[in-house]
Amino acid sequence: MRRRAPAEPLSFRVLRETGMSRLNIVRLLALASAACACASSATAQQGQQTSPPDGAIDKVEIWQAPTGSQQINIWPGTVPDGTFRPQPAETVRTYHDAAATGGKSQVVMNIAIPTMTVMAPKEPRTKTAVIVFPGGGFQKVFVGMEGTELCDWLTAKGVTCIVSKYRAPGGNDFYDAEKDRQITPKIPRALQDAQRTIRLVRSKAAELGIDPHRIGVLGMSAGGYLVAQTSNILAPTYRPVDAIDRISSRPDFAIALYPGHICKDHGAFDPKLPVSKAAPPQFIVQAWDDEIDPVCNSLMYASALNKASVPTELHLFARGGHAFALRHPNDPVGKWPELVELWLRQINML
Repeated sequence: MRRRAPAEPLSFRVLRETGMSRLNIVRLLALASAACACASSATAQQGQQTSPPDGAIDKVEIWQAPTGSQQINIWPGTVPDGTFRPQPAETVRTYHDAAATGGKSQVVMNIAIPTMTVMAPKEPRTKTAVIVFPGGGFQKVFVGMEGTELCDWLTAKGVTCIVSKYRAPGGNDFYDAEKDRQITPKIPRALQDAQRTIRLVRSKAAELGIDPHRIGVLGMSAGGYLVAQTSNILAPTYRPVDAIDRISSRPDFAIALYPGHICKDHGAFDPKLPVSKAAPPQFIVQAWDDEIDPVCNSLMYASALNKASVPTELHLFARGGHAFALRHPNDPVGKWPELVELWLRQINML
């Protein structure tokens, strides 16, 4: 049975400085167990993502970054480990989206050449940068709704924003519609791209006008899992290709929205995600009624971070579903950007 959502948004903070009482830990674990009671049916859907509606226009072309931004290949030559399997050329799907700027949004499929797109901040500038990992179930990358739109918000706050277009499909654990089953690739190509992007941004700190110690990550859905991975898996997942790979890939702060892939069948914590005491401060947001990635993903991750004494803030909202991004500005869940801004000021990143 699915646990009923609370009447009001649930919001609580797990901070290293204050600690967490034994009773509250027990309560949090109880919530996670209740949420995971429904996870067995929902976990089969993890790795899926809201698909563009019918009528979308597909073009076989390399995605073009917004005017005024700069798209950069993250690897200097041949991309390590190639793609999960032979795939067609990159395809950009443009679809009607009334909430998007210009009324259209985009998703990219068949990504073999990963890139990062740098969007410059507005004045007054901060020295903070955020790398955004859009979602897409590791099948595709929603570069619009969960990429450039998030950057529009961040750059307006004086933050340099970088959109990661990582390899897909098969960059990580994903649902293969053709075979109707979940597949776990042996090589975490999306994580390789994420680690490389963080290192590359840090190597360009002076050029970008940012502080190399104020680089954070923000991800949604599958991108939220990349946030968790880059926060906790600090050893390189690929052979170094140049001097940039000697630079740390640890983000200085991390923001995960409706993360997936953490809560497995029957409420088991993902065995491939080691939670480290070295992880940076975390901010997690999800809705109780998320039917794609069950809320136990956030609950279990927050509990594991607390156990590792990592400063963590978790906000759960009664309604919002999956992939809410910036789509509900007049609802409680739509206030999450304001909460993030307060948190960033608190940890001295804004």
